[in-house]
Amino acid sequence: MKTLKLSLVLIAFATITAFTLKNTSEGYKIGDTATDFSLKNIDNKMVSLADYDNAKGFIVIFTCNHCPYSVAYEDRIIDLDKKYKSKGYPVIAINPNNPAISKGDDFVSMQQRAKDKGFTFPYLFDDGQKIFPQYGATRTPHVFLLKKENNDLKVAYIGAIDNNSHDATAVTEKYVENAVDALLEGKKPAIDYTKAIGCSIKK
Repeated sequence: MKTLKLSLVLIAFATITAFTLKNTSEGYKIGDTATDFSLKNIDNKMVSLADYDNAKGFIVIFTCNHCPYSVAYEDRIIDLDKKYKSKGYPVIAINPNNPAISKGDDFVSMQQRAKDKGFTFPYLFDDGQKIFPQYGATRTPHVFLLKKENNDLKVAYIGAIDNNSHDATAVTEKYVENAVDALLEGKKPAIDYTKAIGCSIKK
């Protein structure tokens, strides 16, 4: 009888643990509160979202050096930062890849890429790959638009930058721009979730 009870307890514990792991690994949903982080920027300084006292929110983009999708979006990411940083929504780019597996995504290469392209935003290294699982990022690029509400950072949009990863001139839906514009007008984004299109994050 004791063995049976012990078995039932172990089964229940395993079920609860599996359920918890499944749900925590899924990352943020719309309306969730995002936690801050402290990651090394390409200038070797640590950057946190709390450093931006005057920001109304953030366009957090998980991206990298090598992925063709990320490369295709680099100019558009720079444009997003230039357009919205002064309005309170700066871009914060994060490289989530494991450089031991993903060649060209090491920190030195990040510094060189940022210099070559003239990045206007922080380009942070997710050392140890601790941040992207919290957010639930799965692709590069993958956007998480955060809005400041009192002392919290609320997730307002998740997904792709726009609806054409290959040709910027053929874009008909600018998801991130539309979402930020809505927040600046005090509204909720009409589209708050899209499927991120890009390379899988290398673990």
